Amino acid sequence: MVTFEDLSVSPLILKALYEQGFEYPMPVQEKVIPLLLESETDIVALAQTGTGKTAAFGIPVIQKTDISKKIPQSLILAPTRELCVQIADDLQDYSKYIDKLRILAVYGGSSIEQQINALTKGVHIIVATPGRLCDLIHRRKVHLDQVSRVILDEADEMLNMGFVDSINEILAQVPVRRSTLLFSATMPAEVAKIAQKYMNGPVEVTIGKKNAGAEHVKHICYTVHARDKYQTLKRIADYHPNIYGIVFCRTRKETQEIADSLIKDGYNADALHGDLSQAQRDYVMQKFRNRNLQLLIATDVAARGLDVDNLTHVINYNLPDDAEVYTHRSGRTGRAGKPGISIAIVNLKEKHLIRRIEHLIHKNFEMANVPTGRNICEKQLFHLIDKVEKVEVDHAQIESYLPSIYRKLEWIDKQELIQRFVSLEFNRFLNYYRDAADITSETEFEKKKQERTTRTSEKGFTRLYINVGRKDRLAPQHLIEMINEMFPDAHIPIGRIDIFDVCSHFEVPSQCAGQVISALQQMEYRDRPLHLNIVNNDAGDLSPKTDHQNKTKSKGKKRDKRKIKSFL
Repeated sequence: MVTFEDLSVSPLILKALYEQGFEYPMPVQEKVIPLLLESETDIVALAQTGTGKTAAFGIPVIQKTDISKKIPQSLILAPTRELCVQIADDLQDYSKYIDKLRILAVYGGSSIEQQINALTKGVHIIVATPGRLCDLIHRRKVHLDQVSRVILDEADEMLNMGFVDSINEILAQVPVRRSTLLFSATMPAEVAKIAQKYMNGPVEVTIGKKNAGAEHVKHICYTVHARDKYQTLKRIADYHPNIYGIVFCRTRKETQEIADSLIKDGYNADALHGDLSQAQRDYVMQKFRNRNLQLLIATDVAARGLDVDNLTHVINYNLPDDAEVYTHRSGRTGRAGKPGISIAIVNLKEKHLIRRIEHLIHKNFEMANVPTGRNICEKQLFHLIDKVEKVEVDHAQIESYLPSIYRKLEWIDKQELIQRFVSLEFNRFLNYYRDAADITSETEFEKKKQERTTRTSEKGFTRLYINVGRKDRLAPQHLIEMINEMFPDAHIPIGRIDIFDVCSHFEVPSQCAGQVISALQQMEYRDRPLHLNIVNNDAGDLSPKTDHQNKTKSKGKKRDKRKIKSFL
């Protein structure tokens, strides 16, 4: 196994690392540290948050700093105040035994005069948010003409937050002959443009799959009616007694409303959003970091830069419109090889977003039923029993009280004593969930889907099956244009069209059904041979034999390879 010594890390940094519990380098550190120590190469590193990126670039930056020159030699840009402070603190820890190394965090929300004074005294490494650094550049209080290394951490987040102009302005201030390091969880087009414009033949280091989610995260989807989302959130919290997670919402108003409701209902929660003052934000975040809160209800913008270890869950109360944002959310759990769970609470209209996310993260969601009242009571009960089994008993402290307690309870036998103990601690859950209904709507959704697949045709029309659907990006107009293309001289009216995931149904006049089947089966849609047949209205037969029968019927026939360009 590779060690930090094998990576040529200096003894003083090694001493600090070992004191902090570092034993072996993480994958991104193992790949990046040697590259940065051996040469001044440009690097694009794609890795999820929490995979050790700060040490990957921080250790070489510290080791290659010339302490004798009190000028900025390395510049690290971060999207938020919180991340900026965290990176600076980590670098201070790594350089604990390196005398006279000066690291300065530059960010908004704190005294700019103090930051100017520190710059005047001389610093070696600047960790900055783009906005505050641009302010210092405009005031001519910071000089970047000797910077030899620029690191963009969480580059995709910076671009999502609208810092592209600030980044361009900052990079124009540093020498052309420099090394540029770009660290990002995902690689959207905007990040690729930055790399293309400002980097010279960068080495790409990818940990895991590009744009993929964290390896150790399990993705679960609960499909419910919109009105049941809050009840679902409560059930998730109740089903996981040791939950420690972030609940993401879309708006500040919704974030505060859900946090207020959870607090009112007795949950250990609080809100984090843009309407809070900096002091309020710091207070809430400190409570969460200290695990005085179990659930933090937050917007994406407010949670940026909040880096907390050992999160058990990330809950998407609302799915983001941008699938890449989901990658950032889910990447907050399942870090350092530990398991994590990312949950999506969706209504029926949002299911298409799940498929888009699955394609991006290269993983499938587990479609699960919302825990029932019985599931929750059972889980909570065994959680209570586990706590009783593991509680530490201080015999010296309670010994003097035990005789009186034994006399008080001697008339109760063991079985009844256990029942009374459980009821005392557990009646709240038993009463609350006694008559709780099942709120998962997946069953209802599938029922409606089945009703659609078995629908009888309108009078005079025949219902046809075709083996392409949503996953093939088929839309109703595509079917209509295909038929019009094959029958240019005849107007064939088309009845109801139902597009499903892997197949579709559509209705045509009964006298035209045979012609339509014969014509379309000679075509291909997106390089996929088409197979059609008449739907059995009594049974809605969609069994695999349908495709097999169609393949048999069309065997030996020459297919029409034309592509319908108007809709492809």
